[in-house]
Amino acid sequence: MTDLDLADVGQGDEQQLAVDGPADFDAFFAEESATRPREQLTLYGTTYTLPESLPLMFTLQMERVQDSSDPADVRKMLATLYGADVLDTWAEHGMTDRQLGVVLIYSAGNIRRPGSVTMQRAAELYAEQEAGKAAAPNRAARRATTKKGKKAPSSGARS
Repeated sequence: MTDLDLADVGQGDEQQLAVDGPADFDAFFAEESATRPREQLTLYGTTYTLPESLPLMFTLQMERVQDSSDPADVRKMLATLYGADVLDTWAEHGMTDRQLGVVLIYSAGNIRRPGSVTMQRAAELYAEQEAGKAAAPNRAARRATTKKGKKAPSSGARS
C-alpha cells in the first residue's frame, strides 16, 4: 500500500507511541474532519452538507453501479452522500437523469476541493461526458451520408 520504510520512523516517534499507547485513528480522523471545509447545496428546499471527503462506500458503489439500472443500487450510493431516501424524494420532484448527473459531478468535485466546481461547470462537464458516450454512426448511417454518385469501393474480387 505504501513505500514507507519503517526504518525511517524516528526514535522520538517510537518513544511517543510507547507513552501514549496504540495509535487512535478514531480520534485523529475526528479531529482532522472537524477542521476540513465542507460544501453545502440546496435542492428542492433541503440543504445538504457534503462530507469532507468521498466516502469509500460511495467510491466502491459508483464503480459497481455505473452500468446498473437498478434503483436500489443508486439509492445506496446516494445515501452515502445525502442521506436515505433522497432518490425517491428527488424523483418525486421531477429530477431528470441529466440533473442527477450534474448534481453528482458538482458534489464529487466540491467534496474533493470545496468551491472548486460551479453548477455551470458541472453542467458543462456532464455535457462533455454525455458527448463522449455518443455512439459512432453505424454502417448504414455512414453509407447514407456518403456523396451521391460516388463509386463504391471495390472488394477486389473479379466479376
